[in-house]
Amino acid sequence: MRWVVVVTALLVVTVSADINVAHKQQDINHLLYKITSPIKSSFNDLKEMSETWNPREHMDLCSDGGAAVEWLMGELENHRLLKQHHWFSLFNDRQRTEALWLFEVFMQCTDFEVFRNNAAYFREHMNEGEFVYALYAAVTHSDIGQYIVLPPLYEITPHLFTNSEIINKAYTALMTQTPGNFRMNFTGSKRNTEQRVAYFGEDIGINSHHVHWHLDFPFWWNRDKIDRKGELFFWAHHQLVARYDAERLSNYLPPVDELYWDSPIKDGFAAHTSYKYGGEFPTRPDNKEFEDVEGVACARDIKLLESRIRDAIALGYIININGSHTDINNEHGIDILGDIIESSAYSPNAAYYGSLHNQAHRVLGAQADPKRKFGMPPGIMEHFETATRDPAFFRLHKYINGIFKEHKDKLPPYTEQELLYSNVNITNVKVSKLSTYFEDFVFDVSNALDTPESFSYVSVTATISRLNHEPFTYNIHVQAKHDDEVTVRIYITPKRDENNIVLDIDESRWGAILLDTFWTKVHAGDNVITRKSSQSSVAIPDRVPFFELLEDADEAVANDAQLLHQEIRGCGHPMRLLLPKGTKEGLDFWLDVIVTSGDDAVHDELTIENHGSTHGYCGIHGMKYPDKRPMGFPFDRRIPEIGVFKVPNQHGQVVKIFHH
Repeated sequence: MRWVVVVTALLVVTVSADINVAHKQQDINHLLYKITSPIKSSFNDLKEMSETWNPREHMDLCSDGGAAVEWLMGELENHRLLKQHHWFSLFNDRQRTEALWLFEVFMQCTDFEVFRNNAAYFREHMNEGEFVYALYAAVTHSDIGQYIVLPPLYEITPHLFTNSEIINKAYTALMTQTPGNFRMNFTGSKRNTEQRVAYFGEDIGINSHHVHWHLDFPFWWNRDKIDRKGELFFWAHHQLVARYDAERLSNYLPPVDELYWDSPIKDGFAAHTSYKYGGEFPTRPDNKEFEDVEGVACARDIKLLESRIRDAIALGYIININGSHTDINNEHGIDILGDIIESSAYSPNAAYYGSLHNQAHRVLGAQADPKRKFGMPPGIMEHFETATRDPAFFRLHKYINGIFKEHKDKLPPYTEQELLYSNVNITNVKVSKLSTYFEDFVFDVSNALDTPESFSYVSVTATISRLNHEPFTYNIHVQAKHDDEVTVRIYITPKRDENNIVLDIDESRWGAILLDTFWTKVHAGDNVITRKSSQSSVAIPDRVPFFELLEDADEAVANDAQLLHQEIRGCGHPMRLLLPKGTKEGLDFWLDVIVTSGDDAVHDELTIENHGSTHGYCGIHGMKYPDKRPMGFPFDRRIPEIGVFKVPNQHGQVVKIFHH
C-alpha cells in the first residue's frame, strides 16, 4: 500500500449488497484524482464522457427538466464561469452561485450514470474548486451517493492543509523521481505563545471535521428542512471553543479572549500556506486594527447586526420578515438564533438580522488587503478547510458564543423535577487511566502535484505530529427500581482556571465538553453500564486514505466483486482528540455522568446503535436529531444552586488527564 498510517484505527466494516457500489466508488475516486489535471486516459469511460457527453442532449434525464443544466451551460458558453486554475471560496457570492448550480445539476440526475457523465463533462469545463465542492456536497446529500466513501479532503486538496514548504519538497521529489516523506511543522515559533496550542487548531482532523460539518449543514441549504440545524451550528462551534480552551489550560494559557470590533486583533497569523493557483495566503500582523472591507462589510455594519440580535434576546422575540414576532424565550429559541447568526437560508429575517457569522469570517479574512489594493486572494478565515488554523477563528467563535450564552442565561435554571429520573441511582463510576501522547501521522500529498501521464508514480507523503490518547473505559454502576431504557450523557469540565483557582459549577459549566451520549437498558437491581471511548457518539476514527479507496475499488471492479469499505461520515470530532492534552502531573477535570429516561430518544431502537457514531455533534444524517433534550443539557443553563443539580441520577467526580 502506498499510504502509511502509524496508528491504525479500528473501523466498522460494511458490506454493501449492491455490486454497483464498487463501480460508483471507482468513478468518484477517478473524478477526484489529480483534480487540477485532465482526466487520465486510462480512466476510459470517464475520459470518453468528458469529451463526447453533451449535458444538454440528456436534460430529459434530469428531474428538473434540465433547468440547472441549461443555466450552467449558458454561463459556460458565454464565458461567464470562473476559469480553471483559480482559487475558489464559498464565501464569494458569485463563485458559490456557480458551485451550487453544479450541485443542483448533480442532485437532479435520475441515476448514477447520468450523474457520472455530467460530472466527467463539468470536471473538464469548470473551476476545480467549484467542482470539488459541488461533488462532495452532492455525494453527501444525494440518494445516489449512498454507500460512497468520500476521500479525506486533506489528500484531495493537500495545498489547503499543508505548508508550502512541503508542497515544494514534494515537487522536487517528483521531478527527481525520488520518493520522499517530509515532516510538516506547525506555524509560528516558540516566541509565539499561541504556538503551544497550534497542534489543535492546525490538526488536519479538526480541519476536516469543520469543513465536513459545514458540508452536512450548509448555510445556503434551502431544500428539505434539516432538523435543529441552527442549534447544531451553536453546539458544534460551542464545543470547538470549549475544547480549545481546555487545550489552552493544558498548556498553562488563559481561555481565549473574545473578539472586539473596536479593539485590534491581538494575535496575527502567517499560514505558511499557498493556494494551488493564486499565490500565498495573506498574512495578518499582530495588533491589526479592524478596517472596513471594500465590497463586503463595514465594522459598524457588523456591530449593528450584533445589536439587533442582542435586542431580540433582551426582548425575548425576533421580528419576522412580515413584521410578526416569534418568541425565543424557550428551549427552541436557540435554533432560531443559530439560523439568524450564521446566517442560514432558514433565517426568518435575513434582511434585518443579516449574516453576522459569515460576514465576520469574510472581514477577518480580508484584513491583509481590505481595500483590494493588492489583489490578494481570500484569507485563511474565508475557507472552512483552513479557518481553525487561525487563532482568530476561536476568538470570533468565543464572541459568538457569548451571544448564545446571553440567550441561554435568560432561560430559567432547570428544576430538580426536570433533572430527576427517579428510577436510577448512580452509586459509582470507575474510569480507566486517562492518558494522552503525541504520535506521527503520515498522509499522501501527491494529489497536489500536476504531472504528465508519462511520469512514473513516486510516493510523496507528509508527516505531522498529532495528539492521541490511550483507549479508556467507563464502568457506570447504577441501581434501578425497574427495567427501562435510559439515556446516558458523559461530560468533562475543567476543575480549576489557569490560576489554579477552583471554579464554581456555574462558572465552569459553559466549558463542559461532551464525551458521549448513548442509550442503553437497565434492569431492576444493580447494573454496570460499560462504555468504551471508541464507542463515543461525538467522534470518528481516521478517515479511509485515498489510495486505499482507489486500490480497493479498482480491485473489486476488476474481480467483479463486492466492495468491502468502511462507511464513515466526514463530520465528526477526531476520535484521538476526545480528551484534552492534560499535563505531566495530571490536570483535574470534573467527570459528570447523567442518566435520564430513555424517553429522551427521538427514534426507536437507539440502543442498537445502528444510527452512526457522530450524532452528538452531527446528528443522524437525513433524520431528526436523536435527543429530545437541548444540546448541552443540563449544562446549557445557569446552575445557581448546586443542591438542585445533585440528583441521584447524576454523578460527579474528579479525574486527572495525564500527558506523556
